[in-house]
Amino acid sequence: MTEPRAHADPGPVAIGTWSGGRFMHFGEALADERLEALLAPDDAIATVITADVYGAGDADAMLGRALAGRPRERMCVVGAVGHDFYEGERNGAKGFPRFTDAALRGPEGYADYLRLATERSLQRCGLDAFDLLLLHNPDRIGYTSEAVWAGMAALRDAGLTRLIGVAPGPANGFTLDLIDCLERFGSIIDWAMIILNPLEPWPGELVLGAAAAADVEIITRVVDYGGLFFDDLHPGQELARGDHRGFRPAGWIEAGRERLDAMRPIAQRRQLTPIQLACQWNLAHAPVACVAPTLIQEIGSQARAIEDKRAELAALPPQRLSPEDVAEIRRLGDNTGCMALKGANPAHAGEEQPDRWTLDDRLRAVADRWRIAPERDLAQRVAA
Repeated sequence: MTEPRAHADPGPVAIGTWSGGRFMHFGEALADERLEALLAPDDAIATVITADVYGAGDADAMLGRALAGRPRERMCVVGAVGHDFYEGERNGAKGFPRFTDAALRGPEGYADYLRLATERSLQRCGLDAFDLLLLHNPDRIGYTSEAVWAGMAALRDAGLTRLIGVAPGPANGFTLDLIDCLERFGSIIDWAMIILNPLEPWPGELVLGAAAAADVEIITRVVDYGGLFFDDLHPGQELARGDHRGFRPAGWIEAGRERLDAMRPIAQRRQLTPIQLACQWNLAHAPVACVAPTLIQEIGSQARAIEDKRAELAALPPQRLSPEDVAEIRRLGDNTGCMALKGANPAHAGEEQPDRWTLDDRLRAVADRWRIAPERDLAQRVAA
């Protein structure tokens, strides 16, 4: 029998409330009872992640029901705050504004907002404190503001969370912004979340050295590459109407499966399923310490049950990939330059946007220190 956890750090595998199709539209939406069972931590998967903006608090409440009655010391609960759905107005598909939006408040109000949002999220989850609290999808201010990170540190000092971190997103990129954030505030940041998987090593891998230097551990999301590594997405398959994966370019399933098929011999040799291969590939990279794939109930009679996918993650064995395996998988999955990145981008011109802005001299200096050539290493090379 698994011994109780000595402390509540994130474990190697986590499940997020974005799974199950209710609060982010991936596949079919699960009914309440089924989703609560999916999210409920156990000895195999003890780490769960939520964000207050999902369902404007409904995901927190759903997680709270899943946690009810379970021993608190045997789970790690990760929260995330940053989008203001209390005073901000939703802007269609772009969602709610960041709390740092100048139309909502100035720096003098950041700490108060962070405390309010954290306390309300905890109340919905039925908790006194998070184990880890992430700054969710920050804008440029969030990466650079002393007032923001003083506010995050104050939450830890107040006992509302044991650890703090940053979760860039929702799209891929923010490379130099995250490195700069770690250089500025790494002494108080414990964790960061990035996108990384064998079919998307770029650009997430570019931040790993800076995270290690700052002694910041990494949670990786989109480990499943839109569900492809669960191996029940097939060429020509129809996605559910409004599925979040609709933003991906035409042919992404076919192209992804072709590259996945080239990796199968490694998975078979190491007795790993494709999703276990993806998880182990991520975890082979220091300082990655946690993987959080998206669990999706695909549509159609041939789709695997989402509960089987959870069990497959729960059965993740100890590391089996050799350094040579890791390098070969990286070569097969190379996606460098496949998309336009968010955050500081050498191709951006014009006014600053909430998720895209120009490079400044400080960020160019950051790039120089980490031997990143923005026009070469952060630029889109091929059509998406």
